[in-house]
Amino acid sequence: MDSINFQEPTLYFALAHILFNPIFWNTAARAEYNKKLLTKLAGGNGRFGCYGLAVTIFTLGITRDFLYHNALAAQPSHPFFDQDMVKISAVLLFLTGNVLVLTSMWALGVTGTYLGDYFGILMKERVTGFPFNVCDNPMYVGSTCTFLATALWYGKPAGVFLTAIVYLVYKVALTFEEPFTAKIYANKDKKN
Repeated sequence: MDSINFQEPTLYFALAHILFNPIFWNTAARAEYNKKLLTKLAGGNGRFGCYGLAVTIFTLGITRDFLYHNALAAQPSHPFFDQDMVKISAVLLFLTGNVLVLTSMWALGVTGTYLGDYFGILMKERVTGFPFNVCDNPMYVGSTCTFLATALWYGKPAGVFLTAIVYLVYKVALTFEEPFTAKIYANKDKKN
């Protein structure tokens, strides 16, 4: 029995969406920062532009998760995952991942979560409390944990494969996001 069915189209739909999302939000954010494109589309209101981007990113995340679940449903399970420790690990990863994502969203608010800094909506200071005192990128870490938890719970090697892609895509995205965000806040400090 093959562990992953690479002939199944739903695997590639999920993979495409996993790759597309961070490319989209980074491209949209850069277009906003450099050309104020989304602010212009929102009638000159940067906050509305940020909210529009937030709704778009949130919707893309739901779509990605839907496609991920569809891909897993079409993939074979592996008996290795039918162990109590794997199921317990899945539950713990799911809880950890959701705590990291939800508490980081709470700490950052809508504009902090959804790239408000590219719109000039800056935080007064860097958030250093939980969950940012546990890891630097709790949304990405939490999201990756949740993907892996789902793969383990359903016993799908394809889910583990897709989770590895999620992890790599987030690592690449951070190589673009972190220096650019640092530049935005460095420019803020220069102006002050």
